[in-house]
Amino acid sequence: MGKECCPQNNDSCSEVVENVPSKEGVTNITSTLTACDIYGTWKARWGMDRMDYKVTPGLYAAGNPNGDSPVLVSANYKLTFDLLRKNLAGLDCWLLILDTKGVNVWCAAGKGTFGTDELVHRIESVQLSEVVTHRKLILPQLGAPGVNANEVVKQTGFSVTYGPVRANDIQAYIADGNKATKEMRLVKFTFTDRLVLTPIELVPAVKKTLPIMGVMLITNQFAKRPFCNSDIAAYAGAILTGSVITPILLPCIPGRAFAWKGWLTGMIGTAGILGISKGFKKGNRLMSAGQLLLFPALSSFIAMNFTGASTYTSPSGVKKEMKKALPLIIGAGAVGGALVIGSHFFGKGKK
Repeated sequence: MGKECCPQNNDSCSEVVENVPSKEGVTNITSTLTACDIYGTWKARWGMDRMDYKVTPGLYAAGNPNGDSPVLVSANYKLTFDLLRKNLAGLDCWLLILDTKGVNVWCAAGKGTFGTDELVHRIESVQLSEVVTHRKLILPQLGAPGVNANEVVKQTGFSVTYGPVRANDIQAYIADGNKATKEMRLVKFTFTDRLVLTPIELVPAVKKTLPIMGVMLITNQFAKRPFCNSDIAAYAGAILTGSVITPILLPCIPGRAFAWKGWLTGMIGTAGILGISKGFKKGNRLMSAGQLLLFPALSSFIAMNFTGASTYTSPSGVKKEMKKALPLIIGAGAVGGALVIGSHFFGKGKK
């Protein structure tokens, strides 16, 4: 008997008798996402329970598949799983979900969890050869780096073809005889793509910011020059420019390195706040110089974290950028921090 997939935990699924494929242990799914699914997606986007947001690996039935129905392979990261099944409305197919430890296809391919060994193991564990009459698998294009197609054929008899980059092209791809257009092969990184990724960068930065804000309030009790609204605004501005503004405007900011893009937007933001708060006036200049060193460096560091979310970076490129940028970021941050703290503890008067 099959099972109907629960929104978040396949271990607590309820058994059903309708639309159940003949294969024992197959889980039935629908293309409709529930309110619980949508809420889970929102939480994952904001970094809540994101590291354990996954479904049970195995074989799933979408619609009413039979032995001739296509087999799509994907990861057990639930965001990936939900995005895929959402785009399968009206299509009868099988989903072979690999154990990628809750990691998306692209990252899992790089880590090796979306790989040849796991694919071979999953084909054998679900006895896929007894479920379908054909010997064809459709893998996501972004999973190609992790899979040796020849080895899969050799060990299982199943051939591998690579589907389109985006899930919303799958039905057109299958309808056209598993043929992908150039547009389907193109990896895009649109404004919307970047925007939905910014919360996961913003939340950790904010979490680390709150204790620092608390220290600022405490030190105001004995600092000669208390921290004021302009200080908080400049600090918050650095967080926002690094985690939100830079990713959103990524293609529009001059330069290639993420660290440079973050520094440039951070410098513009900090200079703007200091200009509005009259930070360049006599008596404020030493502290303002410190802020111009510290906050753009902070923005640069945060923006550099976004390399892991972008579509046009590589591990070697990231390492090369970090090797060059980190010493500059640390140096500017240390000098700037010393000037800012020194101005507040040993400066004269208030802003």
